[in-house]
Amino acid sequence: MRRSSGLVSTVARDYLLGSAAVKHDVAERCLGTIVAAAELISKTFRAEGKLLLCGNGGSAADCQHMAGELVNRLTVDFPRPALPAIALTTDTSVLTAFANDFGFDGVFERQVQALGRPGDLLLGISTSGSSTNVIRAVVAARAIGMNTMALTGTRGRLKELVDIAVAVPSDNPQHIQEAHLVIEHLLCYLLERDLFEQRRDGEQ
Repeated sequence: MRRSSGLVSTVARDYLLGSAAVKHDVAERCLGTIVAAAELISKTFRAEGKLLLCGNGGSAADCQHMAGELVNRLTVDFPRPALPAIALTTDTSVLTAFANDFGFDGVFERQVQALGRPGDLLLGISTSGSSTNVIRAVVAARAIGMNTMALTGTRGRLKELVDIAVAVPSDNPQHIQEAHLVIEHLLCYLLERDLFEQRRDGEQ
């Protein structure tokens, strides 16, 4: 028997309200770490460092999304110079060559070793907080002298390994990912204004 439209509407409403509740909790409980994360990224860019990003699945898409916003710009009404951000999730030849030869657990670690420099920053995104390839990338980054940060949920050990962790207060993978996107957009928004607001005002 098909579900009634009323039941489907109730399920949909509950889902949306659940997602909104997680974002409300982020605003109440994660604001300080979000601001600290924005300040660390801004400090990295001011010192001519770059941001490397890694994650799997939906988090890989988030890496590409955030890198795109930084290299391009978040909004058309705020023109500014490009910012150096690289998603380590996009080079299929590198990813598949390394995974084929050595396994998938080191695909981001290897790229950090190739591209990372002291003063750069690695952002690892993991809904579970337990992604082995992200954790290994963080360990490699710290060995190089890079700063590290993470977007994650309440579980896993990733948040314990980085300089700054924005841990979404939820165990629901979908709602964690939805909150991550909001946080990523907010980080880009804060960065643009911290780095370029004075320049923009001076041009007007």
